[in-house]
Amino acid sequence: MQTFVLAGGCFWCLDAVYRTLHGVTDVVSGYTGGEVPSPSYEQVCTGRTGHAEVVAVTFDPDVIPADVILDVFFTLHDPRQLNRQGNDVGTQYRSAMFYSSPEQKALFDASVVRAADLWDGTVVTEVVPLTEFFSAEEYHQDFFAKNPGQGYCMAVAVPKVNKVRKSFAQYIRAA
Repeated sequence: MQTFVLAGGCFWCLDAVYRTLHGVTDVVSGYTGGEVPSPSYEQVCTGRTGHAEVVAVTFDPDVIPADVILDVFFTLHDPRQLNRQGNDVGTQYRSAMFYSSPEQKALFDASVVRAADLWDGTVVTEVVPLTEFFSAEEYHQDFFAKNPGQGYCMAVAVPKVNKVRKSFAQYIRAA
């Protein structure tokens, strides 16, 4: 098993997308990259802790290749937006990849190069060392499945899930 810690806007969207993929065994929403120990959602939302909203995606690379996990990441968010995704604005919504080994850094760097070929403009995704990961509060875990009719989920998460389902159909779990 491998785990990638990725930030691409609100963690609800990343969580919703990665849970649909065959070979993904766990997704944990959380926070990393900041200075405040054990931050709360409310603290992170201020943008003053330095943390990003992230997901820790654990997957079986024999079932779904690492490159696919990373290509999905660059499909489901716009890596050209600095410190934001759509209407979600602040450093907590930055595009970032947090590596835990030199091998992960190399994979992440290569995926940024691939992403630059897909997107017009400059990819601003940070590739930085993973610092301490803090799990988000329980109500954030699997938020989309627990709140499918919630306005943000309908307006923002559903289009992202549908885009990935279309682009990566061969990796989508059977319903």
